[in-house]
This record gives sequence, structure tokens and C-alpha cells, in this order.
Amino acid sequence: MVETTTTGNTSEAKSRFNAALDEAKAGASALGDEAKERAEKARIEAKARGEEWSVEAKTKASELAQEGKHKASEALTGLSRVINENAPAIDEKLGAKYGDFARNASTSLQDNARKLDEKSFEELAEDSRTAIRKSPAAAVGLAAVVGFFFARLFR
Repeated sequence: MVETTTTGNTSEAKSRFNAALDEAKAGASALGDEAKERAEKARIEAKARGEEWSVEAKTKASELAQEGKHKASEALTGLSRVINENAPAIDEKLGAKYGDFARNASTSLQDNARKLDEKSFEELAEDSRTAIRKSPAAAVGLAAVVGFFFARLFR
């Protein structure tokens, strides 16, 4: 009679153990599913934030570029004005030929400042590409001069 009880208890214990094991597997599976859902929500949220930050960064960069373009245009206009104001002195000291050259340079600077203000960045980029394709040697030379200028400026 002792053996029947032992066998009955063993099979009941196995049954309970298997039920507990199945319950643990189901709980682990549910936790895994929940973790996947949370990870997916976090990924979607991070992507949305990244897109927002990207849009904000592009907007800010565009604003700063517009401001820089405007300041460059103002600087060209100011330089044009200074050259034009000094043209009569150049006439007196160096001759009318050089005074006319200064006035032409002033007019050219003023025209370039106006064009810079009027054009969008896309148009300016396309103009730059076209100029580089037409004269790559001049573009390399200009880049070298600008690089030298900035190296001296920030020394």
C-alpha cells in the first residue's frame, strides 16, 4: 500500500511540476512579448524624435545660412561703397584710368551683392557648379586663395 501512495504522489508532483513549468513558460513568453512591444514603441518614439530634431536642425541651418548670406551681401555693399567713395582720391593720386577701374570694381561688387541677395541657395549652388565645370583650374586657384585667407585670418 505504501507503493501506491508513492506512485500517486509522484505522478501528482510531476503533474504540478509540469503545470508550473508550463505556467512559467507562458509567463516568460508574455514578458518577452511585452518587452518586444515596449522596444518597438521606444524605437518608433526615438525615430519620431530624430525626425523632429532633423527638421529643426535643417530649419536652423537654413536660417543661419540666410543670415550669413545677408551679412556677406552687406559686406560686399559696404566694400563697394568704400571703393566708390575713394575713387576721386584714386583719380587724383594715380590717374583717371585707375579711378575708373575702382568705380567699375565698385559697381561689380554692388551687382554681385544684389545678385547674392536675390538668389536662393539652390541657384547659388548650381551657379557654383557651373562655374567649376567651366573653369576647374580657376576654381582650384580660388579655393587656394580662400584657404590661405582663412588660414591667415584665424592664426
